[in-house]
Amino acid sequence: MKFAHITALVLASAILGCNQPSGSVDRGQGGLAKQGGQAGGQQTAQPAGKEALSGSILVDGSSTVFPITEAVAEEFQKVYKGVRVTVGISGTGGGFKKFGNGEIDVTGASRPIKPSEVELCQKNGIEYVELPVAYDGLAVMVNPKNTWVDSMTVAELKKLWEPEAQGKVTRWNHIRPNWPDKEIHLFGAGVDSGTYDYFTAAIVGKEHSSRGDFTSSEDDNVLVQGIATDELALGFFGFAYYEENSDKLKLVKIDDEDPTNGDGPIAPSMETVIAGTYQPLSRPIFIYVNKKALDRPEVAEFVKFYLSNAPKLVKEVGYIPLPDRAYELAQKRADARRTGSLFAGAGSQVGVKIEDLLAAEEK
Repeated sequence: MKFAHITALVLASAILGCNQPSGSVDRGQGGLAKQGGQAGGQQTAQPAGKEALSGSILVDGSSTVFPITEAVAEEFQKVYKGVRVTVGISGTGGGFKKFGNGEIDVTGASRPIKPSEVELCQKNGIEYVELPVAYDGLAVMVNPKNTWVDSMTVAELKKLWEPEAQGKVTRWNHIRPNWPDKEIHLFGAGVDSGTYDYFTAAIVGKEHSSRGDFTSSEDDNVLVQGIATDELALGFFGFAYYEENSDKLKLVKIDDEDPTNGDGPIAPSMETVIAGTYQPLSRPIFIYVNKKALDRPEVAEFVKFYLSNAPKLVKEVGYIPLPDRAYELAQKRADARRTGSLFAGAGSQVGVKIEDLLAAEEK
């Protein structure tokens, strides 16, 4: 069996001498800036008593968080036409590198900051404010022509994805004897991504630990295409990307074999993630804001706009809003310039409710 390694290449062409119109949204894959148009549908009124802001805000990071930030940026610039927001995608790890080096104002992250990234921030004198913005469920998927897989246990996923599986667990009947004696072709999030870190922590038991013989990409669309065209494929990425492509993919229900989280295999949905029954593949996702940048009026207003509009925009782009109280407490964190991580800089933690951590911080 052959497994491919894919690195998503992004080709950018820059036209020198072209001035971008004020108020446009730059959007990019892998950090590529693109000129974006106005989002359709939703209209946001100019807040009363607000003076016009100007300036630019640089955002990068997680591909998972990108659709939320993109939607927020577009709506924000309908209100504040003098501010230009550039939103790139370098993955959670790539975003934290830029953030820790002081290159950007905000980074999106699909997991909490980890020790090596905390160390980079400290080295460069970067203080950060961690703000949760949504819940997400990681989806496990197969090709629609796959007739034998409807559900898997966490133990079976571990058997398939742990480092020791490489070169040994290579066929479907290695997982269950009644499954076909055919190759398994694995697809997963890029190893620089927070999605990969969280999946390995939740399934294998150790962050950034897995077999290496799988097709990986920071671009979820590459993974969608791979699974959708390969009858023997199995892969994972964020639930929102599954929902966008549900006609091309088949969702696998997950059984954590813990009766306290509900009986039997459970599929990710807004209801099961909020209820905490889709375990262990439910997680909070974040933005991190440079404290110094937060002292700039345009950045402070962007963060406030982000948190106040997140319940509506998060749902529009296919993610799961936090409880209203969580957004209120997150805004208090931003207003107080409360630095550091709710997770003590330890990286991915499985099975937590962000609203509980925020409430505990207030006590």
